Amino acid sequence: MESIQFDRRKFIESAGLLSLGLLLSPHSLFAQESPVNIIKKAAATAKINVTRLRGNLSVLEGSGGNVLVLNGKEGKLMVDGGIGVSKTNMSEALASLGNSPLKFLINTHWHFDHVDGNLWLHEKGAAIVAHVNTLKNMSKTIRVEDWNYTFPPSPKGALPGKTFSDKQSMTFNGENIQMHHYQPAHTDSDIFVNFPTANVLHVGDTWWNGHYPFIDYNTGGNIKGMIDAANHNIKITTSDTIIIPGHGSVGSRNHLIEYRDMLVQVYENIKTLKQQGKSLEEIIKSRPTAKFDEKWGTFVIDPAFFTKLVFKGV
Repeated sequence: MESIQFDRRKFIESAGLLSLGLLLSPHSLFAQESPVNIIKKAAATAKINVTRLRGNLSVLEGSGGNVLVLNGKEGKLMVDGGIGVSKTNMSEALASLGNSPLKFLINTHWHFDHVDGNLWLHEKGAAIVAHVNTLKNMSKTIRVEDWNYTFPPSPKGALPGKTFSDKQSMTFNGENIQMHHYQPAHTDSDIFVNFPTANVLHVGDTWWNGHYPFIDYNTGGNIKGMIDAANHNIKITTSDTIIIPGHGSVGSRNHLIEYRDMLVQVYENIKTLKQQGKSLEEIIKSRPTAKFDEKWGTFVIDPAFFTKLVFKGV
């Protein structure tokens, strides 16, 4: 596969944040108000960019997390559904792929930027498939402290109708689609969705390509699990695999390896400092992420915030 280079401005545009004038420091982005509200506002007018991959698969960027669509004679299958307020533009993007009906929606985990579109997509005809913990988390009130936001239970029509605890497979449009649960990483509900015939893999938010990732400790996430998930993703891919991250540009196994190496080095740096008795404030001032900040720390999760997230899990 041709190497796909990360383009920060393209990501900002595709995430819809440019329309809100949010070309500001990540720290101030979080300080103004909950990023959940900011991202939802941006998604209402965000353009949905459609990129054809291979094997009748396309990636849709612009409404929260990256959406993967398999289109064919049997209908459409989506991996993640974006944010509900993107319905108009998302509908146009789906229609551009053909007029076959929507049949299935697979959620990679429970976070709003991946499942907020569930309700209207279910009403459009999609049967929703997810890990059992996605159903559990969507069914109750959850406070995510690092987002300064309390999520209410999702409406019944948005909830997954079919769940699994370890792995699940299904055949659709000639693909033997494979779903596997990670051990807690970004959350306790993360899965990957593999399309082996096309050699395309969606890894959800276990990978943020070109960005420091968010880790949701309120629902089981932890830095060690993120490293384990990255190692697993590397193990099951080849140099020809097209890999869809939860956020950032479509990438390759080499990009995943670079991401894993960054996670490991930052973890080791912070672990060493914490074992020396340093406080979080002292560790932040010592800049344990400095080697990586220019590439990974220029958007929503800034170096200080990522240091805080890793510190929690050391």
